[in-house]
Amino acid sequence: MTRRKGFAALLLALTMPAAAAAPAVPAQTWNFRVFLDDAEIGKHRFTLREDGGERVLTSEARFAVKIAFITAYRYLHDAQERWRGNCLAGLTARTNDDGKKNAVDGTLETTQGGERLIVTDGSRRTVLDGCAMTFAYWNPEMLKQGRLLNTQTGETTPVKITAVGEETIAVRGAPVLARRYQVSGPPQPIDLWYSAAGEWLGLESTVGGGRRLRYRLE
Repeated sequence: MTRRKGFAALLLALTMPAAAAAPAVPAQTWNFRVFLDDAEIGKHRFTLREDGGERVLTSEARFAVKIAFITAYRYLHDAQERWRGNCLAGLTARTNDDGKKNAVDGTLETTQGGERLIVTDGSRRTVLDGCAMTFAYWNPEMLKQGRLLNTQTGETTPVKITAVGEETIAVRGAPVLARRYQVSGPPQPIDLWYSAAGEWLGLESTVGGGRRLRYRLE
């Protein structure tokens, strides 16, 4: 921020009529209950807010799979992504996948050839030129991409995203007509649902043992 200097500048600042403050943009939140087949195993919360001309996306996941009251598997994931328009400008992600911990960081650098995102995962360093996107399900622009960054592993994955059609799903206890898309490229395809206005409504995928992982919006 530029510092005002001198008495004249201070006097001017004190006597000028105050400009109306720009209204704050409310944060947008997605709270998902997460199921493995029919058993609820946790929650995944996404919060999107404005910050100085950028958008900041915070992701918090907490899963625990129990067998006979004993926790057989635990998953913790916390990430913060900074976005300029539809391009990733920064990333911090920490994951504990049942005891296996991983840290991924992304920093935007400006060079003579333009901007590039530097992604580090332990000793590995990946350079992404141009506009990079994560698996940003909350942003419908993701559906137009051919390569996406995995915030858990720091790897980029070639993807093919196909519109499947429209179907009615339950959202917050009410039936909603939604558009379904399938993301191919990851080890298991991911199904996504969006409203006609482009709001992300749900997710499903197959995981180990042929079990079904489902996100249901609260």
